[in-house]
Formats: sequence, structure tokens, C-alpha cells
Amino acid sequence: MKETPATAFWSLSNEQNHLLTNSSLNGLSSEEAAKRLSASAPSKHLSLGISKNVRLFIAQVTNPLVLLLVTAVILSVVVGEHSDAVIIFSILLATGILSFIQEYNAGRTVEKLQHLLAVKVTVLRDGKTTIVPEKEIVQGDVVQLQAGDIVPADCFLLLANELHTNEASITGESFPLRKGAGIIDAQTPLSKRYNCLWQGSSIVSGTANALVIYTGTQTVFGGVTKSASEVMETAFEKGIRHFGYFLMQITLVLSIVILVANILFGRPVVDSLMFALALAVGMAPELLPAINTIAMSAGAKRMLEKKVIVKKLSAIQNLGEVNLLCTDKTGTLTEGNIQIAGTVNIKNEDDDFVKMLAFLNAYYESGYTNPIDEALRKCVIPIPADTAKEGEIPYDFLRKRLTIGVKSAQSTMLITKGGVNQIISICSSIRISAETIEPIATHITAIQQQFEAFGKQGFRVLGVCYKEVMAVQTISVKDETDMVFAGFILLEDPVKEGIQEVLQYLKDLHVHVKIITGDNHIVAACIANKIGLTKPVILTGDTLAKMSSEALVHRAAHTDIFAEAEPYQKERIIQALRKKFTVAYLGDGINDVAAINAADVGISVSNATDVARSAADFVLMEQDLGVLASGIREGRKTFSNTLKYIFITTGATFGNMISVAFASLLLPFLPMQPIQILLTNFLTDLPFLAVAMDNVDVEEIQKSSRWDIRLIRHYMLAFGFHSSIFDVITFITLLFIFHADKTQFQTGWFVESVLTELFILFIIRTKKPFLKSQPGRLLLRLGIAACLFTLILPYIPVAARFELQPLQLTVLISMLAIVTIYMLTADWLKVWFFKRSK
Repeated sequence: MKETPATAFWSLSNEQNHLLTNSSLNGLSSEEAAKRLSASAPSKHLSLGISKNVRLFIAQVTNPLVLLLVTAVILSVVVGEHSDAVIIFSILLATGILSFIQEYNAGRTVEKLQHLLAVKVTVLRDGKTTIVPEKEIVQGDVVQLQAGDIVPADCFLLLANELHTNEASITGESFPLRKGAGIIDAQTPLSKRYNCLWQGSSIVSGTANALVIYTGTQTVFGGVTKSASEVMETAFEKGIRHFGYFLMQITLVLSIVILVANILFGRPVVDSLMFALALAVGMAPELLPAINTIAMSAGAKRMLEKKVIVKKLSAIQNLGEVNLLCTDKTGTLTEGNIQIAGTVNIKNEDDDFVKMLAFLNAYYESGYTNPIDEALRKCVIPIPADTAKEGEIPYDFLRKRLTIGVKSAQSTMLITKGGVNQIISICSSIRISAETIEPIATHITAIQQQFEAFGKQGFRVLGVCYKEVMAVQTISVKDETDMVFAGFILLEDPVKEGIQEVLQYLKDLHVHVKIITGDNHIVAACIANKIGLTKPVILTGDTLAKMSSEALVHRAAHTDIFAEAEPYQKERIIQALRKKFTVAYLGDGINDVAAINAADVGISVSNATDVARSAADFVLMEQDLGVLASGIREGRKTFSNTLKYIFITTGATFGNMISVAFASLLLPFLPMQPIQILLTNFLTDLPFLAVAMDNVDVEEIQKSSRWDIRLIRHYMLAFGFHSSIFDVITFITLLFIFHADKTQFQTGWFVESVLTELFILFIIRTKKPFLKSQPGRLLLRLGIAACLFTLILPYIPVAARFELQPLQLTVLISMLAIVTIYMLTADWLKVWFFKRSK
């Protein structure tokens, strides 16, 4: 990681850093911010866009096999074969442009989806708090950060309150680091600069005001992509890449053998070279990257219609493989609309004092926005005019509590709310009534019994405590001692209407659902019963902590609910489940980030924390499992359509090219001219591109699929052999029955090759008998158009350019008969093959 290439701002005072950035405590004016943003080279963004498009187009024609063919075209021009060179180059250019257009449109779709998820930052402009997109942050801005935010730039801390950050992407340190304002030595190593915040890190707990010093490529993070946004290679992409290499190796070896053999047989070197290279292009799956991108882009557009935003396009294939969903219950199984069911004391009586404490704690809370505090603020208790906030110790996932200092004319009071056990741990007394305070030790059993009783009723329960203190300037964690337990806050979150139907829908998709929650196991069991999960198997965080990793793998597979789970345990649970499942994890908080990253598919929601959304592969615009189920269906459609091209490439196309290659060694002339092989490739590429948007059979969506290289190899052998049999039949028919001359033979084989490759597309696109499955409209239209053009081509004037001639009627009828029998037998073979493969 490179150092910041300028002033050691961590060694300067607030005033010096304000001078450095020409800013102030109140930040910049809107006018000044606009000037600085405009000055950051707007033309650079335009040039980057142009450069990206140029690289995309070049990628379409830099396939090694295509480059070899371009070399052959140049060689043809040198030896005087100008017409062949022009036609071949035109076909290559048309294919490249077509692929470029499709991938360009796919890329634009993804960019639009990314804009929907642009990170927003709270900043001071004109002395007022405003929210702007992260990309509009400039040097000199004063940003306000809280738990869950991603740091948008390299910053100098002006104010910090119990601030902890995650700088794993910068320093490699996985534990939260404490931060604070101050001045440190210029030689202090990066990992110990406690007064700095670095772009790409995230706020774990606390709040801060920070001055932006460096943005963009000037930051420590520089031009490096954020770890949460890196596109990692999925299992499906890895499988496709390896398979592409496998086919390319076979193609190159076969092409070299054919080239050498044809030269040894005394055929012209240029003709032999052109034939071998054209054969290589015909066999190579050159459209595979485009098909994969287009299929994922089409899936992303359909998923957006289902209110699922695809953040990482490459993860769509993984979503199709998911067979286990792990989720918290709040907002997914329940409404996510927290309601206050009661504020009661140890006697289980409604208590206005407890209600007042809970309200004041929530009212003055300024850190991590959460639905519990929002619900408590709705209680609306009148606050005396002389009441003011004295300080705050923000909530964090280690303490699991929040403390607010409140000052009034009568006293200064610390009010703390949080998990019941965490509240009890800092209390020495309990409030029985306004007049009676007793030691808490004699009431621990009663508190626990009350806590469990509320849980059995389905309430989520928090504890609240307080203590009066002398007036203080600041408060800290060390002040959370010897407090007085006041009572309970009862929270209610109704189960979502229709959730049982959604869970059954997921079950029909063969997706299991497991609940991972920090809530008490009693509450979790109550919710499980309400959603129809009878006698759930529950594993608590305490039990999990004592288990070995091997034991957890076995136990986790048979567990329905993981209750009282600590944030760090969520990641461990996901890792264990991945041993036996393809896991999706749905989370929205800071404590979910590790689990989101650990899952095969990370999912968040649109109102989640910035860091959770950044870590996710998908973002749900509605916190609804029904929306996610629709997304899984679309992921499976994309997976299925990509596999179709793989099967087509390894079936008829591969078989046809193998047959042509070996026929060239037996015939006194080339079975197909290089230009005819390329034209075959071009005509079949047109409908092949439409495979990405094809319809998918319901049966294929109902179950998850995995990349299976063994199945594909077996398929390649079975269908390649089947295709070659019919090529031999065509060979015998043309040569020994009709005694076709060179041009008639090449025309007949050209027609048969193109038609078999086109028809196998409609057969292989479904595992059912092909007449029982409806293809996509575009695929059907392009397929019919390509078939008609193939049949008409030998009879129109341009045919001579491709060295084709009109077929005799009997020859044409024979070719159509062979293709018909090929279709029927291929359809039978397909049904038998996939039934046997199960």
C-alpha cells in the first residue's frame, strides 16, 4: 500500500489543516465545493469512458484465434487473394461489432444499476448539514460520520466520540481500531495514526467530524478498487474459463495437425493455412464471453423489475446455485416495524419512569440510526426546557448498550439501555418503586424469570438503567458502573403477512431457510412457531462458542435457528454451512458485513448501512423474501441460458468441425472452403447471441444447478459423435450417391452443417422434447431467418463470392431429410442423456 504523497497532515493542528485545505470548521460553501469539483478534470471522466469502450471493442477481436485469422487475411492480400480477404475480414468485423454492441449495452445496464446504489455522505456546506453523493466530496469538506458509514476520503479527525473503525482493506488489521482527535509525530506508521481516517475503511461504532484532506487517486487507497466492490471470480466463471482453455487446446492441436497434413498432401500452403485457421475459429467458443455477459445483463434487467439490484454482475450465476438462505428475522420474517408494547418495572407494571428513561435515551441518541430508537421517540414525553444532553457513549456490538448523559436543573443522570444481561452486568441496585432502591443480587432470579416470560410471549426485551452523577464535561465507558436497574422495554415486531406462503415458495425452489439472530432463543422459537416452523432445532451462541469447527459443520446442517449469535459467530456459521450448501446471506447491519462477505452470495437491502450494501452482491429494494425468491429464479434463468451455449458449442458445432477436419484428409479437395466455414460460424452466431434472452423451462428454475465439467465432457462426446455420424452420412450421400463435384459437395455440406447447428440450438435449449418448450421470440426469429438465408444463399448471385452453387433438387431434398432425421434422433438422445445423467 502506497503512502499519501504529500504533507503529513496527521502531525498538524486543526488550524494548520484548515489552512492546508483552505477550509474551516463549518466546511466549504456550496459555490466553492462546486468549483473544486469542476476543477477535478471533468474531461478525464470522458476520456476514461472512451478508453473503456475502445478496450471493449479491441477485446472482441483479440482472441488469439481471430488474430491468427487476421494474419492469414493479410497473407492472402500479399499473394493476391483480395476478394477472399475482403469477405473474410467483413465477416470477422461484423461478428466483432455485433458482440461489442451487445456487451456495451450490457455494461450500460450495470452502470445504471450501480447509480441506484450510490453512497451518500453527510457533509457541512454553507455551515449546514447536507447529504451529497460520495463522488462529490472534495478537499476541504467537513464530513459527519457514524456507525455503518464508509469513509469517503482520507480525513483528519476534528471531533470523535467512542470512534472505532475497520481498516482491514488498508492495514490488514481485522480488529476495530480506536480513533480520536489529536496531533501525532510525522513519522508515525500508518497503522498507528489514530487521528486519521482512510478512504475505504468503515465506521464500526461512534461518531466523528472529519476534514477531507485527499480524495481520489491522492488517497492512501489510491486507484485501488475497494475490497467491498471487487468483482471476484465466481465458481461458474472459473469453470467457464477452464473449459474455454480446454476447447482452445483441442482446437489448436487439431488445426495444426490438419494444416501439416494438408501441406504434406501437396495442397497449396495458403489454402491449407486459411482452412486450418478458419477451422480453429469455427470450433472455438469465441462468443462465450459475450454470451455470458449478455445473459447476466439480461438477468440483471429482469431482476431490477423484480426489485432486486444487481451490484456485482458476476454473482448472478452464483445466485442460481443457491440452495440455502440465511437471514435475520427482523424485516424479513417480521414486518420490521418495531412497536413499543410496554415499558414495565420488575413488578411487570407499566412504569412512567421507565418510559421516560427509555424516551430520553432514544431522543438524544445521535449515532447509528435504528428502528428501536425511532419507535421510542414516538412515545413523545414532554421534556422540561432546562433539560439538555450532557454526552453520549454510542452503541457498539461488544458492549451491546447505549448511554446518554442528561442534565436538568435538579441533577445530571446517565441513562443506559441495551441487552438485558448487558444491563444487569453494570447494575448494583434495582428500583422497586420511587421510594425503594434495593441491591440487585437478591432480584437476579426474578429478573431472569420475567425476561424469559416476555420472550415466550414473542417480545424482544431490552433493559434500562440509570444513575445520578456529578456534573461532568465528558462521559466514557468507565462511567457505566454501579447503575440502578429500572425495568424492561418490551418490543413487538409482528410476523409478516403471507410469510408462510413465501417460505413454501422458497421450499418449492429447493431453497432451505435458516435464521441467524442475536435475539434470545426463547423469542426466536416463538417467532419460528408463528411462521409455521414447528419444533425448530436451535443452537445458541454460548453452545456454538464451545464447538470445534468440524463439529459445527455437522451440527449447523441440522440446525434451524442460530440464536443469541455474536457478530463474529455469524461468519463462522456461514463458513460451516458452505461445506454442504451454496449459501446466500441476507443482512443489513454493521454486524452482518463479515457474514455477507463469507457467503457465496451476499445480499443486503436498500436502507442498510453503507458498509453492508457495499459488501453485498445484491441489494433488495424491498425487505421481502418474496422479492429474493424472484431474484433466485432469475439467477437460475441466467445460469441455464449460459449453459445452453456451452452445450451447443460442444455438440453440433464441435462435431461438424471435427468431421470437416478429417474429411479434408480423405477428399481430393477441401470439404468446405475457409470462407464457407467462417460464414457458417457467422450465420450460427446470430441466433446464438439471442440464447442469453431465451425462455427457460419451469423445471430448470425449480432446482439449483452447479457447474459440472464432467457432465459437459460426457455431453461433448455423445453429441459430437452423434453429429459426426450424420456428417459421414452426408459425406457418403454427396460423394457416392450423387457423385457431386467439388463445388456441389461443398455447397451441400455447407447447407447441412449450418442447418444442423441451427436446429440443434432449438433441441438443446430444453431438456424436454423440443416441441414441448417455447423458445424466446428473438431466438426463434433469428433462427428462422438464418435457416431461410442458408437455403436461399446458393440460388442468389452473391453465392459465387462464397464459392457456392445451386443444389440439385434431389440433393437439396436429401440434405433436408438428413437434417430432419438428425433432429429427431438428437432430440431422443438429449432426453435419454439428461435422464441418465440424473
